[in-house]
Parts: sequence; C-alpha cells; structure tokens
Amino acid sequence: MTMTYFDALETRSADERAADLAKLLPEQIARAKSAPGFAALLSDVDPAQITTVADLARLPVLRKAELSAAQAAHPPFGGFTVKPAHGFAHIFQSPGPIYEPGGVDHDWWRMGRFLHAAGVGPGDVVQNCFGYHLTPAGMIFENGARTVGAAVLPAGTGQTELQVTAARDVGATTYAGTPDYLKVILDKAEAMGVTLGFKKAAVGGGALFPSLRQDYADRGIACLQCYATADLGNIAYESAAMEGMIVDEQVIVEIVTPGTGTPVAPGEVGEVVVTTLNRDYPLIRFATGDLSAVMPGESPCGRTNLRIKGWMGRADQTTKIKGMFVRPEQVAALVEKHDEIVKARVVASREGEMDVMTVQIEAEGGDEISFARSVIDVLKMKGAVDVVAPGSLPKDGLVIEDQRSYD
Repeated sequence: MTMTYFDALETRSADERAADLAKLLPEQIARAKSAPGFAALLSDVDPAQITTVADLARLPVLRKAELSAAQAAHPPFGGFTVKPAHGFAHIFQSPGPIYEPGGVDHDWWRMGRFLHAAGVGPGDVVQNCFGYHLTPAGMIFENGARTVGAAVLPAGTGQTELQVTAARDVGATTYAGTPDYLKVILDKAEAMGVTLGFKKAAVGGGALFPSLRQDYADRGIACLQCYATADLGNIAYESAAMEGMIVDEQVIVEIVTPGTGTPVAPGEVGEVVVTTLNRDYPLIRFATGDLSAVMPGESPCGRTNLRIKGWMGRADQTTKIKGMFVRPEQVAALVEKHDEIVKARVVASREGEMDVMTVQIEAEGGDEISFARSVIDVLKMKGAVDVVAPGSLPKDGLVIEDQRSYD
C-alpha cells in the first residue's frame, strides 16, 4: 500500500526543516513579544538571534503556575495571546482554573495530522467521546476531524447505552476519546447484542496500555494515540509504525532537566518543553510537567521529524487518572477540608482495563461518606476511600502514588 502523508512538511530533510525553522522561529518570537505577557518575559531577547532549537535554550521557561498567576491578574489569558478574548472562536476553562483560547481555522490545534496518520478521512464518521463542556478536548478533536474530511458525532462522555445506539445508527467507523472508554462502549454493545462498526480509534488524555491496545486489535480496531494538552493542542502522535511518537511539524519540543530550562543529553529522560508556531497563541518554551525522552533515528513510516518515547510520567507528582489530572495541591485541599484528616494519599491502579483511584486517609474518626463526597468535590472524580489509623501511611513524601505498569 502506498504511504500518504498529511502534507510535504512531514518528509522534509533535516536541512530543509532547519532552514524553515530559521525563518519561522524569529517571526514567532517577535509575534510573542507583541503580547504583554511575553513582552515582559522576553524583554531582553532579540528575535533575530533565535533561529535554532539550541538558541531557544537561552530563553526562560514558562510554567503553568506562572500562566495561572498571570491569568488571575489579567483575565482571561494573562496577556499571552496576540488577540483579545473576543477575537477567538472559543474560550475554554480547564481545572485550575486555566483559560485557553480556541480557533476554528484549518487544523488550529494540529490534530488533523494525527487523525490522517491514523487513517481517518472522507467516508469516516468519528464518534467524538471527548468532553465538550468548558474544556477543549472535544473541540480539539472535532477540528481535526473536519480538517481530514470526516463527519463527527459529538457524543461527549457518559450515557453509554445511548452511545452504543448512536454508534450503530449513524455507522460510526472511528472512536475518539480516552483509551478506556471505548472498551466500556464495546462491552455495553456486546451486552445489548449490538454490532458496532468501529475500525479505527484515535485516543488521548490517558495512557494506552499494551493490553488494552491488543484487546482492541483482537476486535478488529486499529488504535493509535496522541500526546496533546489543553494549552498546546497536539504535540506528538503515533503512526501505523507504532515506534515512539512523532513530533508535530508546527511545534518545537525540547527535553530539559525537570525544574530547569537546561536540555538533557540526547536519549535521557527529562521534562517536555514546547514552543508552538500557532500565530494566535504563540506559547514559547511552555513546560508541560510531563517526562519523555528523544528517540534516535526516523520513523519507519517515512516521517522524518524528531520522535519522543511518549508520556513517561510527571516531573512532579501530578498524575492523570481516568483522563483527569490529580495534583498534589488538590490532595492538600482535601486534608484541609476535614479537621479529622491527618494525611491523605491518592493511589492510582488498574482493575482490568480501567483506571482505579483509591484515596487513603489517615484520620481519627470522621464520616467516611462525608470523606467520599469531599473526594468528588475536590478531586473532581469518584474514588474508593480507605480510612486508616494515623501513622499508617508511608513516610516517603508521596501524596500521589501511581502503581500502574506502563510496560
């Protein structure tokens, strides 16, 4: 079968990519400096001197906490966009809260490139099970599906029986959503005696475990994953070669020592720092808090850009469970909510092919039902609550423990 690509950018030589970057990067730095937030952060930077990835290492890193503080002082975007809020098609709110802008232009979030690599295009109906409420994931994938000419069923999350019925009735061929939820839909369909037509799955928002990918393959569904964030859009994606993740052509990825802006040696694990070439929202050296490493060589699929090993954990203890981030400060807020709680620890594990969250609480007395309600209120999801005696939890500094295996 002849390999097709989203565009000619994917197969550029190293020299061609460097020459293009030498032109685009100074323009993007200058564009960023036109935004008040970056004007202060990059006040001493001459854009003309920033023409390579190595040059970027001289610039400061922008962290989510800094962006959040700037947004609190100057809502909604903290002065980091080149257009006013009313100039965007969408304004989203993610937990934090963090506000992100959104556009409807061609492949605004760069998700089309991933969907094309996953074989999605004209003739496909994408059942988009990412959320459409406040957060941008639903619109990110919808924009990508429209880019490649697919139809979209904006299914969102929940109501699994209706998801099954709709998938059957509209002839959905492609699932888009978190890795786990497709299995929920497929299992429900089997229980209902309904045959679905999914042949492709494009997933994100959580780890795709090998056993789950194999389960889908056994059902005749080719499942590929991307690495994206609400702030940045798509960063990297799998192709059919399934050897690492290929960095998107409109972002620049650096791997740095966590907590710094210093690049690590090639192949070493470090924090992912991203610079986008998005003209409306030019984030420069934005620290994701995620860990990864560069892979040597090029993908067997023929795409020539840098590859990374995918998500390898968090630079801090922040952990994604059921597609949602759980942060140390949320665990602290849970402890503060009840006088009886001495200490708490969130444990992420797996049961079958599903994420499980258990909240271990050191408390002398207290109401377990009340604790469970607070878990939903503070952590934004349900979890099992295990109340233990004070002094029972390990004294290892962890407030979030990830027991899942990513091998």
